[in-house]
Formats: sequence, structure tokens, C-alpha cells
Amino acid sequence: MKKLNLLIAAVMLVGALGCTNMTKTQQGALSGAVIGAGAGAAISAIAGGNAGIGAGLGGALGGIAGGLIGHEQEKRGY
Repeated sequence: MKKLNLLIAAVMLVGALGCTNMTKTQQGALSGAVIGAGAGAAISAIAGGNAGIGAGLGGALGGIAGGLIGHEQEKRGY
């Protein structure tokens, strides 16, 4: 579990540092994927399932949702 937490923290750090020259859509997709992967892994691990599958599903769904939200912000000029 400690390795998974360390991996999630490293991915979040890299994701936060890599957002400087990205559009709102790209930032939203990346942020959503990272947060979704972390949440999916945590929820899956707590529920007794496979944390890798939870991270994959959470990352995919979070990336889609974040991309949609970022695209809307881009259209509105935020």
C-alpha cells in the first residue's frame, strides 16, 4: 500500500508541474485523470478489489470528465 501511495503522489507531482503550457481542456483532462486514478485506486483497495483496475477506470473516467469541464471553461473564457 505504501508503494501505491508513493506512486500516486509522484504522478500527481509530475502532473501538476507539467501543466504550464497546456490549454484548459488539456489541463482538465490531465488533472481529472490523476485525481480519478488516485480515487479509483483508493476506493478499490478499500473495497477489497484490484487497485490497478480501480486506478485505470478512475483515471479514464476522470480524464473524460476533466476534459469536458476544461473545454467548457475554455469556451467561456475562464
